[in-house]
Amino acid sequence: MFFYDPTVILVILGIIVSLWAQIRVQGTFNRYSRESSRMGMPASLVARRVLDAYDLRDVQVKGVSGKLSDHYDPRHKVVCLSEPVYNSSSLAAIGVAVHEVGHAIQDSEEYFPLRIRSALAPVASIGSNLAWPLVIAGLIFSFFSLIQIGIICFTAVVFFQLITLPVEFNASRRALAILSGDGYLDREEIKASKKVLNAAALTYLAAALVGILQLLRLLLLSRRN
Repeated sequence: MFFYDPTVILVILGIIVSLWAQIRVQGTFNRYSRESSRMGMPASLVARRVLDAYDLRDVQVKGVSGKLSDHYDPRHKVVCLSEPVYNSSSLAAIGVAVHEVGHAIQDSEEYFPLRIRSALAPVASIGSNLAWPLVIAGLIFSFFSLIQIGIICFTAVVFFQLITLPVEFNASRRALAILSGDGYLDREEIKASKKVLNAAALTYLAAALVGILQLLRLLLLSRRN
């Protein structure tokens, strides 16, 4: 028998928030990808120079496939820059590249939120894969313990998303301070790069909000059943 599930509203709200954040970051990145910095230095070279200035010569800079797939790999000490960023001298590319360098600096300084996030990463990965199957199995077989375990697993995922926020915001603050203080970008260019990084931050905020909404839905389903 079909029945109306009011918690679907939370799913719809999460989809809307995620789409809005993705559209915002894509639009902002595309806009400032068309504006080159006056310095004209490729983002990969800027990243390399900043790393060297912080005596992080063991950290590599390499290109990776995809768009907005930029990240820092703390296990292998590599700043990975996507294809639209690596060789570009745009304001968007430079902002993104030095943001990832900011993570490398956090790693070298043993920034506490980054250490927590790195420790939680494998737990969150397992939790995201197991949470919903456990909850669904618990609902089908009326086995409340499975539902509880699933909720605990997903709580770990949400906590990982929340601890990601200070890590990302701090990396952006570091990037803007470096780009301004070391003269890589002028005042007007800094404003443009800040808009790109702020838009990127929205995706992390959206992910955390979606995670909280999904956790709320799990709790409501468990109480109803």
